[in-house]
Amino acid sequence: MSELLTRFCRYVKVETTAVDDAKDYPSSPGQWTLGKMLAGELRKLGLKNVEVTNKGIVLATIPGNTPAPTIAWLAHLDTSPEASAKNVKPILHEKYNGKDIVLPGDKTKVIRVADSPRLKELIGRTIITSDGTTLLGADDKAGVAVIMTACDYLMKHPEIPHGTIKICFSCDEEVGHGADHIDVKKLAATVAYTLDGESEGEIEAETFSADQAVVTVTGYNIHPGLAYGKMVNAIRILSEFIARMPRKTLTPETTCDRQQFLHPYVLEGGVAEAKVKILLRSFDTRDLAKQADLLRKIAASLKTEFPKAQIDVTVTEQYRNMRDDMKKEPRAVALAERAHRNIGIKPAMKSIRGGTDGSRLTAMGLPTPNLSTGMHNFHSYLEYACLEEMETAVKVLIELARQWSHEEPDRKSQNKTKRTKASTGKKKSKGKK
Repeated sequence: MSELLTRFCRYVKVETTAVDDAKDYPSSPGQWTLGKMLAGELRKLGLKNVEVTNKGIVLATIPGNTPAPTIAWLAHLDTSPEASAKNVKPILHEKYNGKDIVLPGDKTKVIRVADSPRLKELIGRTIITSDGTTLLGADDKAGVAVIMTACDYLMKHPEIPHGTIKICFSCDEEVGHGADHIDVKKLAATVAYTLDGESEGEIEAETFSADQAVVTVTGYNIHPGLAYGKMVNAIRILSEFIARMPRKTLTPETTCDRQQFLHPYVLEGGVAEAKVKILLRSFDTRDLAKQADLLRKIAASLKTEFPKAQIDVTVTEQYRNMRDDMKKEPRAVALAERAHRNIGIKPAMKSIRGGTDGSRLTAMGLPTPNLSTGMHNFHSYLEYACLEEMETAVKVLIELARQWSHEEPDRKSQNKTKRTKASTGKKKSKGKK
């Protein structure tokens, strides 16, 4: 655990906050910094084909020591833009006593047991927080540290059977672009696993389907002293738009479990133009079209009241529920469940009220469930991680590699091997002649 902890604390100190709507990829220089750091560490561990692509994606390979399907492990380098990640100071709370945790850098920040019931199950364990002036960055540097530690262990223990394992650290997952530049063909894996989950033992093979709407109101600005009959205030019209959205239903704060929601989360502009970004979320993809229609109806009603204003609703697809495509490769989840049981952890199937890189990777043909890493309260100054849960995640990966080693290699891989052997054989025959 000491190596795992050292890695984690080293990684969270690199500021890798993603930047929404950035023109560059990755969107922040810290992602390059961390990616290059990890590439150097992977080379020292002895992994092969280590590279940082021109898009900041870190790739590496643990060579297989037995014929088996190739699998991939993924985590993302960036942290959420919803809270600062500059000068993160990780704080250890060893042998956690079960009480509220006051963060020393800002004592108004308190992780309360009443608000974080999972804490009751972590008494006696090691809790890691920030000092309260930043988020911690466990999302997803816990995943990065878990993968790096599992790589280290497998490279030091060649007696453990495993097939080829591809490592991939992506960028800008938090702003919806984590899979934009991942080359699924280059990974050439049968399945992948993102290490981007919460509590110990959780396996997530279902996510929201997601779209984003941008509502833009274009008005007309003029000096307020001369505004009579002329000004069209985009702020007032957009405020009315938001007020007409559902408030007692279809909001994140009024829904749970499998319920859908609409969530305005960015508001900006002035009198001449104002816009709001809205998240559309549902486990049933068909609901997204209905949500978009609701927004368009609100816009149409406001247009009749404010005919001089222009009101545009633009909807963009983000990701889709991985559930249906996951059925094409049932071993992805079945072997993850078996790996948990084999190390004494009861697996718990969960649905994510959000998404991961796995949502898009699964849609791209690479089934990618999500596994837990022991991170909690992410995207918040009250974020925390449990070291022992992170250690469990390492054990799950090692056992998962062992379980996949028992599976027959994919037909494509077998055919490629046969062709290579046949080609080699022909060359040898020509040499003898």
